[in-house]
Formats: sequence, C-alpha cells, structure tokens
Amino acid sequence: MGIFKRLRDLTMASINDLLDKAEDPVKMLNQFLRDMGDDIAEAEIAVAKQIAIEKKFKQQYEEAEELVAKREQQAIKALEAGNEDLARRALQDKKEQTQRRDELQQQYGTAKVNADRLRGQLTEMKDEYEKMKNKKDLLVARAEAAKAQKQINQAMSGFGKDTAAKGFDRMSEKVLQMEAEAEAAGEIRGKNRSLDDELDSLDKSSGVDDELAALKARLAQKDQ
Repeated sequence: MGIFKRLRDLTMASINDLLDKAEDPVKMLNQFLRDMGDDIAEAEIAVAKQIAIEKKFKQQYEEAEELVAKREQQAIKALEAGNEDLARRALQDKKEQTQRRDELQQQYGTAKVNADRLRGQLTEMKDEYEKMKNKKDLLVARAEAAKAQKQINQAMSGFGKDTAAKGFDRMSEKVLQMEAEAEAAGEIRGKNRSLDDELDSLDKSSGVDDELAALKARLAQKDQ
C-alpha cells in the first residue's frame, strides 16, 4: 500500500542524505516527523477499515455456520414429524448455506491475514517513528553543538584581526598622537611666555628692593 512507502524510504541513511542537502537540519527533521505522523494517521485509518472488514466476514461466517447447524436440526425435526418434503427443503437450504459458509470462511481468513499484516506494519511504522524521534533529538543536539563550535571557530579565526582589534590599534595610535600634540603645545607655550615671566620677575624684584631701602632709611633715622 502507498501509505507504507515512507516506512521503506525514510531509513536512517535516507534521512542523513536529505539532511546533507537541508539548509536547516532542525526544521527538516521536524518536517520528516510530521510527515511520518501523517502517514501513521492514514495507516491507522486503513488498518481500522481492514479490521472492520475482518470482523464483518467473521460475523457473517459465524451466522452462516449457525444457520447450517440450524437447518440440520430442522430437517431432523421435520423427519420426526413425518414431513419428508420439509426435511428435504431444509437440507437443500443447509447445502446452500454450507457453500456460503465456506466462502465466507475463506474471505474471513483472507481478511484476517490482511488485517494482521497491516497491524504488524502499523506497529513497525510506530516503532520506526519512535526511533526517528530519538534520532532527531540526537541530531538536533549535534547540530546545535556544531553551530556553536562553528561560531566560536569563526570568532577565534578573526580574533586580533577583525575590525575591533584594528580599531584598538587605531585608537592607540590616536592617543599617542594626542599626547605628542599636547606635549608640543606645552613646549610652544613655554617658549612664548618666557619673556613675560622674566619681566614680571624683574618687576617683583624691583618692588622688594624699594621696600627694603625704605626700611633701611627708617632704621637709620632711629639710630640718629
């Protein structure tokens, strides 16, 4: 049956092969499981229908068998009552019901074989589905680990060479340049103000000398 095709196709090898072509393994795995779940749901419906057919033929077979036994008992009673014609008619119907019973028995046997086979395939599908779920959990964990490792490897491969590292180098050079400019500006300022500083010193010295001379004059007057 077509609904069981995926059971044959979606083996571990085929899933791994499909994953090699998938951009997102996690999404693909989830899709695979959804597809298998849908197939299982369809299979359950098909199995249920086959089981219904099996039960129908079983019931018809058992009813026909009961009718065969009943017609035989009726024929016996008819003979006991002296009604040979009625007994003959009962036996004729028994013959027809026996033939019908045998046909129904064969149909019931075939239906049971088919139902048992589908039950087994459905169980196999469910077992395979559980294996796929376990496989999926493992593959998802491996995919996440590989993704994290890839990101770390990419970060490490560019460490010291990427934009951030180059930016640090540029900023270091800029700080050195600023320090050099500040030092140069200080030297220039020192040269520009040296004359003023000398003149101020002279003015300060001149005022002190005048005050010192005035004190000396006052002391001299006291001594006189």
